[in-house]
Amino acid sequence: MGMRMVGPPAHDGALWSYRYRNRIVQPRQTATRVAKPYPLLSCCTPRNPCAPDRVPGGSSSGSAVAVGAKLVDFSLGSDTGGSVRVPASYCGILGFRPSHNAVSTVGVIPMAQSLDTVGWFAREPSILKQVGRVLLELPDADPKRPSQIIVPRDCFQLSNIPSERLTQPLVRSVEKLFGGGIIKHTVLGDYVRDNVPALSSFLHEINEDEADIIPSLEALSSARQLLQRYEFKNNHKEWISAVNPDLGPGISDHVRDALQTTEENIDVYWSVKKEFHAALTSLLGDFGILAIPTVPGPPPMLQTDISSLEVFGAKALRLLSIAGVSGFCQVSIPMGQHDNLPISISLLAKCGADGFLLDLVETMYESLKEQAEIAEKSV
Repeated sequence: MGMRMVGPPAHDGALWSYRYRNRIVQPRQTATRVAKPYPLLSCCTPRNPCAPDRVPGGSSSGSAVAVGAKLVDFSLGSDTGGSVRVPASYCGILGFRPSHNAVSTVGVIPMAQSLDTVGWFAREPSILKQVGRVLLELPDADPKRPSQIIVPRDCFQLSNIPSERLTQPLVRSVEKLFGGGIIKHTVLGDYVRDNVPALSSFLHEINEDEADIIPSLEALSSARQLLQRYEFKNNHKEWISAVNPDLGPGISDHVRDALQTTEENIDVYWSVKKEFHAALTSLLGDFGILAIPTVPGPPPMLQTDISSLEVFGAKALRLLSIAGVSGFCQVSIPMGQHDNLPISISLLAKCGADGFLLDLVETMYESLKEQAEIAEKSV
């Protein structure tokens, strides 16, 4: 789920910046994309190099596949609802969604500009950081030690991956590098409910008896969906009415829903965004980290029916909306395989702390990889 990068390369802010500063050769890559209802649905799906019979992700999956297949060292992708983070997880590579507005979107046709970002993929944390330093124009600075690593129990309960394959390797890695004193366990859903009162407008629509539900995060996802539909409609209604494009299965329904969106509750959404940003900033502080599963589980089968994919996608958006609504930066880190399928964990830092997060990934990556391999062998 993301934007489409179009136009001459010199007019693409992020790509032009990297080429100019590093004098790299013009890549020959074409990506075709259309608005997707969820960040794991994609037409003309490229082959997942990590799991060929599985979905490689969403609209930026071509970029992720190129990195995962070792065709390139890094690639760019767009991320509105999760189209960098999800393909990174499914292809077993690193994926970085920067803070909102941190990277130029010049030359990009917007999906929903309040959520759109330009992110990137890499196999190695050093390359991930190098690309970030250019795109984010980061100054030289010494890495900062994290003040706390927050591990929300409820978010990890949304995942169908055993805790010994995700949470425990993370905790052991943090203990080894920084000491266990900075690890804080919490229930994020309760914190969000108590500190984002504007969400009450969306909570009444939530069935709290449904399994795998965190009501406040479900409400957050609903608010994010409202804004995305509203901005999509404003950006593309005229073109859709004029061209009447032939849209694929499932997509046409979601486009229709977007075109029927009204301004009702839009003001409430902006209150949700403001309150959630403030609440998460207060929770993490300047150098705190929030650890969550990137997605609820391994990539679905290629032939999974649309309705099942949408259910899985809705669960994913409960996690993906945290960075989307807050504007915080997020990195998806591969954690090996479970049942021969790629799995991952994500780290989030406050808006504007992209350099800190990139440094932390480079610091923790080998330790996380080591602990993941130990856990993989012991299961």
